[in-house]
Amino acid sequence: MSRTCLTIVLAAGEGTRMRSSRAKVLHEVAGRSLVGHVLEAAGEAGTDKVALVVGRDAELVTSEAGRITPGTRTFEQTERRGTAHAVLAAREAIGEGYDDILVLFGDTPLLTRETMQRARAELASGAAVCVVGFETQNPTGYGRLLMAGSDLLAIREEKDASDDERRVRLCNSGVMAIDGRHALRLLDRIGNANAKGEFYLTDIVELARNEHLNVRVVLADEIETLGVNTRGDLAHVEHLWQQRRRTEMMAGGVTLRAPETVFFSFDTAIEADVVVEPNVVFGLGVRVASGATIHAFSHVEGALVGADASIGPFARLRPGTTIARKGRVGNFVETKNVALGEGAKVNHLTYLGDASIGARTNVGAGTITCNFDGHNKFRTEIGENAFIGSNSSLVAPLTIGNGAYVGSGSVVTEDVPVDALAIGRARQVVKLGRGREIEERNAALKASRSKPV
Repeated sequence: MSRTCLTIVLAAGEGTRMRSSRAKVLHEVAGRSLVGHVLEAAGEAGTDKVALVVGRDAELVTSEAGRITPGTRTFEQTERRGTAHAVLAAREAIGEGYDDILVLFGDTPLLTRETMQRARAELASGAAVCVVGFETQNPTGYGRLLMAGSDLLAIREEKDASDDERRVRLCNSGVMAIDGRHALRLLDRIGNANAKGEFYLTDIVELARNEHLNVRVVLADEIETLGVNTRGDLAHVEHLWQQRRRTEMMAGGVTLRAPETVFFSFDTAIEADVVVEPNVVFGLGVRVASGATIHAFSHVEGALVGADASIGPFARLRPGTTIARKGRVGNFVETKNVALGEGAKVNHLTYLGDASIGARTNVGAGTITCNFDGHNKFRTEIGENAFIGSNSSLVAPLTIGNGAYVGSGSVVTEDVPVDALAIGRARQVVKLGRGREIEERNAALKASRSKPV
């Protein structure tokens, strides 16, 4: 029989060192809030219900959690009296009788589902409490895990540790799994830990040992346990998250020419045999199919890139862009709400917005879809095998038929039928000698302005 799991996420920290107008756990890594990363990992680890303990910006944090994990229950911690006090804010949820209780922190976005699953496995094998620990070369400031074989005897805070205990490099992450049968009883027995009247969750270890219950430790990578308290921490965690995702992408068959210069969002999906050149940024909502190439210095957001397509260099794909198989979007091209058909090409210096471009159509350099009148957006529909000459302005709403040809430099304001030629520019006029007259006049004007008064 599978074990039920309640995950308690502590998200009440003020985060004043962030110097921010919003709650710490709402700051983002890879386009997702810190608490969102924690909730996603908890769900993947088999969580049945989430109890969120909130403080500052309770309504906003609750809304974010509900968006990631529908059905999240929120409990407010009105006083800051330690981690055990925060966990007991969710007393009502704990009392509903779950097999496993996971205690997580809303500012640790690198924690993995595998670590949580291993902690739960210890409970399933008979442990009453399982602490997630990590080994570090610099344990200063962390609580030390004091072991006897595979059993955890106590968690000793550094200020209370002896010299020998301070040399221990096995440290407490704060993440913990508790057998639901014992959770409330042990939590209620935690007494004041210091003169401030705070209640520390770490005391649960010795309380469980005093009842002759098994207390175990599972080890996590040190980076999984990193919390965010400052803007510097946020940048460091973003760096580590990106390193992890780059490694995953390359292991999945994606070529990154200069991995350290490519940045992903949490939901970026790239198939095998895609090549990503240096200095590429993927915003939210990007899917890239096999065989595509994303050239250097491109920014892709909210876009679907088809198989064998070519994007960039220096291209910007904005939300709503769909590039079909073998589509080409070249340098200094921007698209938004655009469907580019199979084999269609937009190679240079172009803006396409609210448009559909048919298969094998060529859009010349400097083309603009004039889609906005200051109040409303309008669409441009271009058929298959059409040719749009360079420096054309396509004034929407507009339909250009299959096989149509638009002459370079045209301003097109009316629909163009199938296979038709449209030229929307003034006839050229040549006035002999007028160029020299203009040059002489302008030179004289400049000379007159340079004379001393």
